[in-house]
Amino acid sequence: MRNLVDLLFKVSILEIIGKNTVDVNEIQFDSRKVKAADVFVALNGAAQDGHAYIDKAIELGAQVVVCEIAPELIRQDVTYVVVENTSITLGVMAANYYDNPTKDLTLVGITGTNGKTTTVTLLYELFTELGYPCALISTIKIIVNQEVIPTTHTTPDILTLNRIFREAVDRGCEYAFMEVSSHGIHQHRIAGLNFKVAAFSNITHDHLDYHSTFANYIAAKKQFFDDLPKSAIALTNIDDKNGLVMLQNTKATKKTYALKQLADYKGKILDHQFDGMQLVFNQKEFWTSLIGQFNAYNLLAVFSIAQILGHDELQVLTALSKLGNVDGRFQTFKTASGIVIIIDYAHTPDALENVLKTIDSIRTNNEKLITIVGCGGDRDKTKRPEMAAIASERSQMAIFTSDNPRTENPDQILSDMEAGVKAAYYNRTLKITNRKDAIKTALNMAQPQDIILIAGKGHETYQEIQGVKHHFSDLEIAVELSNLLNK
Repeated sequence: MRNLVDLLFKVSILEIIGKNTVDVNEIQFDSRKVKAADVFVALNGAAQDGHAYIDKAIELGAQVVVCEIAPELIRQDVTYVVVENTSITLGVMAANYYDNPTKDLTLVGITGTNGKTTTVTLLYELFTELGYPCALISTIKIIVNQEVIPTTHTTPDILTLNRIFREAVDRGCEYAFMEVSSHGIHQHRIAGLNFKVAAFSNITHDHLDYHSTFANYIAAKKQFFDDLPKSAIALTNIDDKNGLVMLQNTKATKKTYALKQLADYKGKILDHQFDGMQLVFNQKEFWTSLIGQFNAYNLLAVFSIAQILGHDELQVLTALSKLGNVDGRFQTFKTASGIVIIIDYAHTPDALENVLKTIDSIRTNNEKLITIVGCGGDRDKTKRPEMAAIASERSQMAIFTSDNPRTENPDQILSDMEAGVKAAYYNRTLKITNRKDAIKTALNMAQPQDIILIAGKGHETYQEIQGVKHHFSDLEIAVELSNLLNK
């Protein structure tokens, strides 16, 4: 049991109706989970307003209700805490409930359109290699001191985050690395967390189904940096045209990294092959098995953060050189007949173009490049023709196929994509709705040394169709079919 007074520490309260000294059990924002003596926080979300479920929460035993508008009917045995923003309040209360665990961790957050998962994963692997117990929160997995915990959201809810961070502290973790999505920022799912370092990778058109405009999307990312305290450090990629925008109003100490211009942390690609890159960071050379300019940026961000946190440069570069690819991020393998297959999560126009540019920078152009790509349903439709245009212009063959159609008709998604193909490239495209058939077709078309890029799903092991997730792994299917076809 916790006393309500302790949970309300640093909460901006407009009014308290009832007793504020009551002992409470747990904090809930889902009325269905409320039990006796719980606190119910009525979140005003985009899809549902928690205020509509206050009566239900009280019926289930809620002793305290946190709301933005007090209900007309006030129960004498219930305490009502009226605040301006229940989402922010939930973050503060969650931190108080778990004794502010992020104050006992060095918390690093990475935001940006592309590279978040790779960067936080590399940070986790680097610091683990350096001998530190760490926690990782990414779209692929949550790890606390090398134990994997299942995850379903890019940024889990703030109660879950604080519970995980409390577990991390209790298990001796010193560092925590997490992806920070624009949705999570906008919905205050990081409220109350104490970030030591916040880093920005890049920003391109994505999630406009949620943010409506690119300006809103930028503003959401920027809010992460605007909210940082003076004690934090804000790191940005100044090669991105919006990199410095992120730092405009931050109170944090400002640091920069870049491959193309002068910065606090400067990098350069010296050599680039399908088995790795020779890089130079701050005039120190090292080899990495990771591939692509985008990975050079990811590694440079990781190096910069390690330097910001005071770690030895040579030890960091030595450890970085040992790190391998993150699942589904430019994951490469060669079939028995010598076909190069690349699995990548690229699901935005910019990410797809970066991957294809990387392939072009390494290949000899004697090979045929076949790109398999789709677009998710119930998501930003504006990128569909862009993705198709990029794939068809930069590949000898582009096969448009189903991704995660969700509730949409996959054939309509492919038609939306096809609309972006220029007439000059139309004869180098195919539409094959079934993703497995698309991969099989690409393998049948490919000759030894040809390259097949399977883009869009990366690490995912499912396809979501009409609300049902069906097991599907691009890597598993590609390996299975290449073996069956003796390719």
